Amino acid sequence: MSTAILTGPPVPGSPLEGDLRSLGFDVRSAADAPQAAALLAAVPAAERVAVVDSRFVGHLHALRLTLTDPRFPAAAAPGALTARPEARPDLQRALATLTAGGPDGPAAGLSPDAGVTATGSPQDPAGRVTAPGGTAPGARPATEVATTTGPATGAAPAGAAAGRPAAAPPRTLPDRLAEALGAGGVTVHRPELGSLVAAVPTDPQTRKETRDAVEAVDEEAVRLRSAVKSRDGFFTTFFVSPYSRYLARWCARRGLTPNQVTTASLLTALVAAGCAATGTRGGFVAAGLLLLFSFVLDCADGQLARYSLQYSTMGAWLDATFDRAKEYAYYAGLALGAARGGDDVWALALGAMVLQTCRHVVDFSFNEANHDATGNTSPTAALSDKLDSRGWTVWARRMIVLPIGERWAMIAVLTALTTPRTVFYALLAGCAFAACYTTAGRLLRSLTRRAHRTDRAALALADLADTGPLAQAVAAVSRRAARALPAAAPLLIALAGAAAVVTTAALARLDGPWPTVAALGSVLTSGLAVARPLKGALDWLVPPVLRAAEYLTVLVLAARSDVPHALPAAFGLVAAVAYHHYDTVYRIRGGTGAPPAWLVRTVGGQEGRTLVVAVLTAVLLTRGDALTLALTALAVAVALVVLVESVRFWVSSGAPAVHDEGEPA
Repeated sequence: MSTAILTGPPVPGSPLEGDLRSLGFDVRSAADAPQAAALLAAVPAAERVAVVDSRFVGHLHALRLTLTDPRFPAAAAPGALTARPEARPDLQRALATLTAGGPDGPAAGLSPDAGVTATGSPQDPAGRVTAPGGTAPGARPATEVATTTGPATGAAPAGAAAGRPAAAPPRTLPDRLAEALGAGGVTVHRPELGSLVAAVPTDPQTRKETRDAVEAVDEEAVRLRSAVKSRDGFFTTFFVSPYSRYLARWCARRGLTPNQVTTASLLTALVAAGCAATGTRGGFVAAGLLLLFSFVLDCADGQLARYSLQYSTMGAWLDATFDRAKEYAYYAGLALGAARGGDDVWALALGAMVLQTCRHVVDFSFNEANHDATGNTSPTAALSDKLDSRGWTVWARRMIVLPIGERWAMIAVLTALTTPRTVFYALLAGCAFAACYTTAGRLLRSLTRRAHRTDRAALALADLADTGPLAQAVAAVSRRAARALPAAAPLLIALAGAAAVVTTAALARLDGPWPTVAALGSVLTSGLAVARPLKGALDWLVPPVLRAAEYLTVLVLAARSDVPHALPAAFGLVAAVAYHHYDTVYRIRGGTGAPPAWLVRTVGGQEGRTLVVAVLTAVLLTRGDALTLALTALAVAVALVVLVESVRFWVSSGAPAVHDEGEPA
């Protein structure tokens, strides 16, 4: 259980203690800072601690946002502060400093209202605000109330409506501790409260006015609105979120967790895939309806996380990887259903999966390359910002990229009304257009900006490239020569190798040596492409190019082999490898780094797997079902290794909680 320390004399009739207990805090009281320090020292180091002024008045959800969000080591609102275990030592040092008498004098930590205002303006002993050069005009006693009805800065005081001068926040112990933590280098999160109230009134009149301000706001309506992702697609915003938020609240009131809702969404999508696999019109209609319901659950899990502040690194990983598992399992279900009707669309299904995965790799690589880049002067970015200032262009641009809501709605409707082949044709056309649109914009941004990319970005791109031991050996021996190459060399080399291996797989005799020779060539080009840090303007394209080379080679070799069931086996192999690549992305996003080097070596790296598939095709092409069995065995082996390691890591991961609020996938 977490512990909340109420500071200062108790306020008769205050519901604060009950509110804190309802949020899971064990409440203790301290009359002054030394007693608070003693209570803090007695709390186990592994527990969260909150320090709250006993005069605090505000909405329960304002306290929830401030004190229970697991994503931040420390957070604060007027009169309230919380610290997770990682920030506890800093909090204890700050409290010890204030108790001993910090830079503002021995009384700084002893009296809740002493010291300086929230803006850092010092007060004289009488409580008047003073400017650096003397007494500020219009100074007033420090006993007036400040009510936060939005971000911590710029809030209107509760007494302002009555015509009194705007009041600065009282100088509470939690506020002083928050400033001390910030001065010590700890990032103190201050939640956006919107219309919610968080205040520390210091006299009966302002306390009554603050309570009236609390009653005037529909807290539950605010909480429901904030449960919806701030930036989402058109279909999700207007056709799902208006009711899925109520489903999220229903789940919260019954104690369900976001991970349980995520799992329910996965199971629903798998049932939808099974219905599609029947190949009947009734099955296709049921599949479309279930896919839409799966998406509603997919929206509800994130809304539940925001509604109840149940964020976790594992939850973000489950949500992202299950989305891909649902979509690609549904592709397989459609392909199986088409096969029952005599139409072989496995190549289209695999092509759709390859295109969608490569789109995501482009997104991930660009974002990681520019995660902490400095000096963005791109006119393309300026134009994009200008377009986003016009309402209709925002929605048009979000629909053009065919995010998950629009994409799944299109798939569901076409499944119910048409054939699997039509679904895949529409999906390939829409995703290809979206890929061209987004990639072109990012190319223009990269070419027209002057920015310095960091070592962190270069390391992330190297991890996303997924080069195995063969390419790494080439990179090691060619590192010195690679430094002398032009800036565009990594991308051009990767493109040359990718074009060679895919073209050879498409045109050369599969039972001859040339596909294998081209795969060996891709080993050399892959190594040269990553031989130096990927900090060039277009180096973020190297991982997507290497990924496309591997996936397309597997697709082309399986499609051209004409071996029965080789394409479904290739679908399974690419799905297993794609899972490994998504897992890499979400480890990097969660701040935990890439998968261990042994895992990359074990599964061969992208160039090793490409070479193995080329050799297997040449050797087993004329041996009946041997190629299908070999591809299936390779898919199972890769899937087992990456799944076991991935599940082990995410279950035991100590990574900080995250929640993805970015663009819809």
